[in-house]
Amino acid sequence: MIYRIKEQFWTFGESFFIFDGDGQKVFHVDGAAFSWGDKLSFRDLDDNELAHITQEIFSWMPRYAIYRNGQLFAEVRKEWSWSNKTFTLDVPGPNDYVVEGSFWKHEYTFTRQGRQVAKVSKAIWSWGDSYGVEIVDGEDDISILATMIVIDQVVYEHERQM
Repeated sequence: MIYRIKEQFWTFGESFFIFDGDGQKVFHVDGAAFSWGDKLSFRDLDDNELAHITQEIFSWMPRYAIYRNGQLFAEVRKEWSWSNKTFTLDVPGPNDYVVEGSFWKHEYTFTRQGRQVAKVSKAIWSWGDSYGVEIVDGEDDISILATMIVIDQVVYEHERQM
């Protein structure tokens, strides 16, 4: 499946849509303004909450929790390393995703158990204000999309502080 997200035209206090490869709205993301830490609700077009994302504000490195059905489902962590920038999508069991690449350029991949399962790229779209993700069938689209939004927020916050 291919999805499209507009590049940095949103903040956590705003809402926006995620589109499919045909340009149709598929998900609505609603940000919570005026809260301690970032919070957002990931919803389908019938306004059912599919995931809720909150920032862990007392963490050394950026860390976000993804809740599904009111239960902690996964954590997104920015990892520290000398050689490259990496995020981890930590889900229960041995199913963690490693996210690596150029986050500022929207050119990165998700791998799980040594296999590439999603590719994020601006090259998927011919116009400059969007980037896309191609997700392998059978993967958890919601978790991957939520992680992409977290990564965008972390990169945006980093750029704002510079």
